[in-house]
Amino acid sequence: MLSFAVNLTFLFTETPFLERFARARACGFRAVEFHNPFPYSENIAAILDAARESDVRIIHFNLPVDDWTNGNRGIAAHPGLEDEFRRSVYTAVEIARALGCRQLNCPVGNREPDYSLAQQHRTLLANLHYAAEVTALADIMLLLEPLNPITHPQYLLTTTQRAIELQDAVNAPNLKIQYDYYQMQRSEGELAETVRTNLSRIGFIQLANNPGRHQPDTGEINFQYLLGQLSNSAYDGFISLEYVPTGHTENSFAWIKNMGLPFDPLPT
Repeated sequence: MLSFAVNLTFLFTETPFLERFARARACGFRAVEFHNPFPYSENIAAILDAARESDVRIIHFNLPVDDWTNGNRGIAAHPGLEDEFRRSVYTAVEIARALGCRQLNCPVGNREPDYSLAQQHRTLLANLHYAAEVTALADIMLLLEPLNPITHPQYLLTTTQRAIELQDAVNAPNLKIQYDYYQMQRSEGELAETVRTNLSRIGFIQLANNPGRHQPDTGEINFQYLLGQLSNSAYDGFISLEYVPTGHTENSFAWIKNMGLPFDPLPT
């Protein structure tokens, strides 16, 4: 049984953020995620009220990242900003506790030319150790997401293998991979086999098709096959719809029914 969530940063954008919770629930979804600038740009109590009134569960968001739209991708690998990173972890954990959220993604950041790769690597490992420890104490899963180097050319984490290496180096049970089919199609391909062989390492899955980052029935990725394989696997987490819909958001969900997929928005 597949458990879908929707990303409110990408979907239902025809309406203000706080109104998107109810629209998601009206479409049958009971779990939502979002990323920067949310939740930091909104009143946290108002977000909680919107989720409760709509009967949806907030499952995922990012650590704070300033100016995401202009290419900032986090400070976890930025030497000299360790104290700021630690404060951002505490901020995210406190908000996650308030919202009942059990997952946080840690954007690792871009290549910083003023520092060597070795310096950035050491900083990243130290920060991931710290973040994993703090989130574990709060019973929160910490996630690492590889992004594709085409649209994120300076990002320091662009392959599944590199995420695995970081995961092994940190060696924290609550550190998992956030696997995005769209990102990894553009970065490395081999989607089905990569997920199959690394399923125990993956804590969260997102999807969109390529090209265009639209819904699954629009591009080159065979989601009928991929999701069929996933439904027969041991994966018991959410699959989040993180795509830019073509047309009205509500009309973009027809692919779920058309693929004949077993759809359970909220896992037991």
